[in-house]
Amino acid sequence: MEDKTELTPLVKVLADLRSEGYTTDFKVNEAGMLCTMDGNQQFGPEDVRIVNFYRFEGESNPDDMSILYVLETKSGLKGSLSDAYGTYSDSTIEDFMKQVRDLGKDLDKRI
Repeated sequence: MEDKTELTPLVKVLADLRSEGYTTDFKVNEAGMLCTMDGNQQFGPEDVRIVNFYRFEGESNPDDMSILYVLETKSGLKGSLSDAYGTYSDSTIEDFMKQVRDLGKDLDKRI
């Protein structure tokens, strides 16, 4: 009998993205700038573009929702940024992402 580990959709998407070179984990700092987790590199909205995004909903609780942004910076850094979706979203992340140039996806629909 083979042991199987079922991956959550978020973990699977992250693994797929990492295999495509999107390896940096981003955050939005208190100053409202996108940065690497160690804070060594910072980017304004004009330096970032949204390549794609994914929405996830918890199996047992619709309030347990998240969104994963796939991002590229002008410097060539590729990675992702996650946030809660809906009621529990981080307003700092939301404000930053509304200023970023996307590729045709309407981010305002998520509010």
